Amino acid sequence: MRPAAIAKILVPVHDGLTAVEARLRQVAAGQHQALTMATERLLDAGGKRIRPAIALLTAGLFAAPTPQAIALAAAVEMLHTATLVHDDLIDGALLRRGAPTLNATWPSNATVLTGDYLFARAASMVAETDIAHIHQLFARTLMTIVNGEIRQQFSSRGLVSRTDYQERIYAKTGALFVLATEAAAVLGNADAQGLEAVRTFGREVGIAYQIVDDILDFGDSAAQIGKPVGSDLRQGLVTLPTILYLQDYPDDADVRATIRGNGVDPAVSERAVARVRNSGVLAQAAGEARQYAERGRQALAHFADSVYANALATLSTYMVDRKL
Repeated sequence: MRPAAIAKILVPVHDGLTAVEARLRQVAAGQHQALTMATERLLDAGGKRIRPAIALLTAGLFAAPTPQAIALAAAVEMLHTATLVHDDLIDGALLRRGAPTLNATWPSNATVLTGDYLFARAASMVAETDIAHIHQLFARTLMTIVNGEIRQQFSSRGLVSRTDYQERIYAKTGALFVLATEAAAVLGNADAQGLEAVRTFGREVGIAYQIVDDILDFGDSAAQIGKPVGSDLRQGLVTLPTILYLQDYPDDADVRATIRGNGVDPAVSERAVARVRNSGVLAQAAGEARQYAERGRQALAHFADSVYANALATLSTYMVDRKL
């Protein structure tokens, strides 16, 4: 996604995103300098601030109060950042977007505690909305994310199942997009129909976003940021491209062996990744991502034409067409 293009889409919430960035970098009273350094490092590592942008655009749809909308958007991004800290540690990832992860340079106990601290910071920001239902949505989302990670650790590796995949990527990504939209709508006193429309948008677009991430895992961009191409498959984690490949080639011994793991020969994994990459399934998976995004855009038809609805629709298109 080109920076200039995304900036143009987000013009309606430019000032809000500037305020969100300031809130994310705010130092809490008594905060240890190591936590400040770690937070700055994590925030500097990039990220397009898609989730807070969606929260602010949704808040705009319902004319939600600006100070609370900024607090909510910052909380959503801080929650996302905290999950990345723990994900990188769990996965043993040493790089994210080409930069060293926190756990690459810190001991694991300090990394865990930093993630915990960021979760607490996010909860503190949510409290500023002063709406109990939003607190409940935040807690529910965090439980969904953690439950999804536990599912991935204990039952999803090596499992070729569309149902499992859909549930896993909803927990990993979709749930946080739903939080961004639903909580912002609650903040703006949305009616039942409005809530359902933005929930649908968040769910469908969030799932589309994760499918694109899973496609990019097999692309040249993965190597450019220091990740092994096809790293999910190499770890026995089945994503949509592999599911689609096995529909056409169910007896591919190399792919099946790679999914099972257990010390598979690296040469076998290399062949498996290359076959999935070169089979045409990446384009097929991209088509499915666009279908999810289109269903999300259709949900926005509930709302009158506005700069916020138009920005959400345009943003969803860029999210599935993006390149890292």
